[in-house]
Amino acid sequence: MKRSFLLYFLITLIGIIFIGRLFQLQIIRGDSYDPIHNSAVKIEYNYPERGYVYDRNGKLLVANQLSYDVMVQPNQVKPLDTIEFCNLLKIDKEDFLKRFHKANNYASYLPSVFLKQLAKEDFAFLQEKLHKYTGFFIQKRIIRKYPINAAANVLGYIGEVNETLAKENPYYQPGELIGKDGIERQYEDYLRGNKGKKYLQRNNLNRVTGSYLDGKYDTLPQNGKDLTLTLDIELQRYAQKLMKGKRGGIVAIEPATGEILALVTAPSYNPNMLVGRKRSKNSILLFNDTISKPSYDRGLLATYAPGSPFKMMNALIGLQERVITEETGFKCYHGFKYGNRAGAFMGCHCGIVGRPIKLKTAIAKSCNTYFSNTYKRIVEKDNNPSEGLDTWKKHISSFGLGNYLGYDLPAGSPGLIPSGKYYDGVYKYHWNGSTTISNAIGQGEVLTTPIQLANFTAAIANKGYFYTPHVLKEVNKKPIKDSTYTVAKHTTIDKKYFTPVIEAMHEVFKTGTGKYNQVEGIEICGKTGTAENFIRIDGQKIQLPDHSILVAFAPKENPKIALAIFVENGGYGSTIAAPITSLLIEKYLTGKISKADKHREQRMLNLSLEDIYAKINQKPKDIATGTE
Repeated sequence: MKRSFLLYFLITLIGIIFIGRLFQLQIIRGDSYDPIHNSAVKIEYNYPERGYVYDRNGKLLVANQLSYDVMVQPNQVKPLDTIEFCNLLKIDKEDFLKRFHKANNYASYLPSVFLKQLAKEDFAFLQEKLHKYTGFFIQKRIIRKYPINAAANVLGYIGEVNETLAKENPYYQPGELIGKDGIERQYEDYLRGNKGKKYLQRNNLNRVTGSYLDGKYDTLPQNGKDLTLTLDIELQRYAQKLMKGKRGGIVAIEPATGEILALVTAPSYNPNMLVGRKRSKNSILLFNDTISKPSYDRGLLATYAPGSPFKMMNALIGLQERVITEETGFKCYHGFKYGNRAGAFMGCHCGIVGRPIKLKTAIAKSCNTYFSNTYKRIVEKDNNPSEGLDTWKKHISSFGLGNYLGYDLPAGSPGLIPSGKYYDGVYKYHWNGSTTISNAIGQGEVLTTPIQLANFTAAIANKGYFYTPHVLKEVNKKPIKDSTYTVAKHTTIDKKYFTPVIEAMHEVFKTGTGKYNQVEGIEICGKTGTAENFIRIDGQKIQLPDHSILVAFAPKENPKIALAIFVENGGYGSTIAAPITSLLIEKYLTGKISKADKHREQRMLNLSLEDIYAKINQKPKDIATGTE
């Protein structure tokens, strides 16, 4: 009797467990059930097309092309003639074992890439032979194609998903492609789309017999969304041509919107170098180049002393803090003496000696003495240098300097705007405006990126506000509505103080340091700069050739473009950065370069600084002293 009861009990218990399991699978899990772990089911992925990318004028920047990968599902692989199979794939046995173990260690029940991106002729040959090797199949995949050789730093590239990411994000499988840099990374969720899945039923001989549950769990791929960027690709290409043979960065912004018109880093590379099977070889060349750094975005990452363009910031702060007016004058005697110790003298080349220099002339002629006096008055206004410098920093920060700005690209550097606390730590509270006087002319500890200076210039063009710089304009032809990029950010400087500074910037191109780079019919407002450049070798501070800098916007009324240009080791801002600036402004606003400016264009196109870079890389001490 007891045995009979025990038997009935066990039968009933097993039945309940079975019914419960069916209830869980069919009712509770319902449509969310994914039969991925079922060994009788084969999964085929159908990859969508990544979204296409266009410039602001509808020119195609990024397209797609087909690629063919050999896939493996380790738990389905049967014993095979390894040597024959390796000959078929043009690999050796050691390579075969390494690839197979990697796939098996990740997940034996999931397909993953065994050999990526076959050539078309290899695909056709393999397609006929691969049916003999159970567990291996060919998967079509979409890879990128770049019709225009430009803006590699903005567009970015796609690369393979590694095992770590695949385990963290269940959407991806090892070997699949994902955005790695630029907009490909930033807007991966828009561009990738959603891959489709097809579940196929297998019999006990491992042969596909049809759809699993009549395709109940199958999904169709959804193509990625097309993006329209703010870039003007023709302006971008022209800027890249002008920077050939040079190192540095150029950033151009539309002041009224914050849209980035051009974002150039030099040197750069052809984006097609990181496509297909040649990607691995080329990436080693690009990413391991520690000298010219073609994969390093100087427009976003490189930090430079801003030099004389920073004088406009000190002018605005001086006016706002009421330590100067437009009519305030300072006399210059070839420079500014800022202490009693020997060598405490900052030279000046404004050429105006012994008579009062006012704001407009000080900016136009780039007088160091004027801005040294202004900076001292700002910092020492209330006889508390630390608090004075914090006030100075507060105004500068409102222009987006000293932080990441919040633009929609994954690379960035905050630069440096020192605070009172910074110098309290360095000088143990014993310092004043004279101690940090180099900040007056954009040297000292101040560091900025080209995009920060371009944004600063756009804020001046707008008389006190800016929009966060960005490169995304539309998604599937619908304008972005993100308030991050559509709501203006206001500076701490009153609007009225921008007018005299803008007039002075206009004077720079009329009678000042930029006068030889005027463009007929276009009123350009700007400021040239020449930033000293130091490195340390064996603890010794060595001065290298100066950087050439210019910021500008045009036209003066209703500005359409604001730029910042850095040319490393280019010397005076008026000799290289200024002509490049005027050419870019003319090209953007008129669509061409006039005959009168063709000589300037040819000079910049043909100018190369490679000899200087080569000497710096080989003997930085020698080039600093002028010896051989």
